[in-house]
Amino acid sequence: MNEIKLKETNQLQVFGGDFEQAQRMAKALCSSTMIPKEYQNNISNTLIALEMSARTGASPLMVMQNLYIVHGKPGWSSSFIIAAINNCGRFNSLRFVISGSGDSLKCYAVTEQKNTNIELKGVEVSMQMAKAEGWVQKNGSKWQTMPELMIRYRAAAFWGRLYAPEIMMGMQTAEEVIDITCEEVKTPAPDPLSEKKPIDENVNTTIIQPENGKLL
Repeated sequence: MNEIKLKETNQLQVFGGDFEQAQRMAKALCSSTMIPKEYQNNISNTLIALEMSARTGASPLMVMQNLYIVHGKPGWSSSFIIAAINNCGRFNSLRFVISGSGDSLKCYAVTEQKNTNIELKGVEVSMQMAKAEGWVQKNGSKWQTMPELMIRYRAAAFWGRLYAPEIMMGMQTAEEVIDITCEEVKTPAPDPLSEKKPIDENVNTTIIQPENGKLL
């Protein structure tokens, strides 16, 4: 695989900054049915994918297949982040050190910088952390069924954010967005017209007879 070389610039990278040519390519790509539905017939999304492709050195199709929109927020797939780190040319392949099992499961990512051979150890992730942060308790959480995979994914994201933030491009992984995003549950306000107040039998009730208006 080609090494991913990131470009440090704020200008549009696609076709050397030629926006019209980039737009034509985006139009051609978004007409394909082989790309994810978020990009089909959507020139704007496809153009953004082309820009990110140019910045990371990954193919446009790879970017589109690994960039997810979760609750309106973009996030890389964790497997893409691991592949990008392993192929950027600056580090040896990431390794994952696992210890414990069940609730005591822990993991951290580690590798070495190629030019200095300095060991770069990431933040340790544990199941206790996952439970404290509320990642495990979410409905349908993969932490409940695949904890060893999820703990590796989170360790890789933490490592990338520390030592290769330019690869992460300031974004979270899709798995992080799913775990961290809180869905606010709003309780509907009670309908005052539908509320039935209990009748106090001790309260005297005055009734007016409609025929003569006399009190009963």
